[in-house]
Amino acid sequence: MVFKTILRKRAEKSTRVKALENFGLYDILGKPLVTEKAYKQVENLNVYTFRIHTTANKNDVKVALTKLYGVSPVSVRIVRVPPKARTQRKLVRRAFKKAVVTLKQGEKIELAA
Repeated sequence: MVFKTILRKRAEKSTRVKALENFGLYDILGKPLVTEKAYKQVENLNVYTFRIHTTANKNDVKVALTKLYGVSPVSVRIVRVPPKARTQRKLVRRAFKKAVVTLKQGEKIELAA
């Protein structure tokens, strides 16, 4: 009995949006990452990659995508990209968070080239 209530609390907690209460939609979805690998994924697999806010979770990204672009994501995966090391006192790359979003077949997001 206790196990079911714990699972219910986890399910309620996991569908909550966290960062949308404090930030806007454009703050959550920063900018799309346009690299060779990301461009191939868009063409072949209908997978888009975005740089997102560090406090955003999967539910924030889903809500922001549906409101901004009018698409319904099938899955959202979030990755923390670590910083690159310093070389001669200069920071090469800061740490950031990115979201890899899979859309339904037939849906597209128009990205500026």
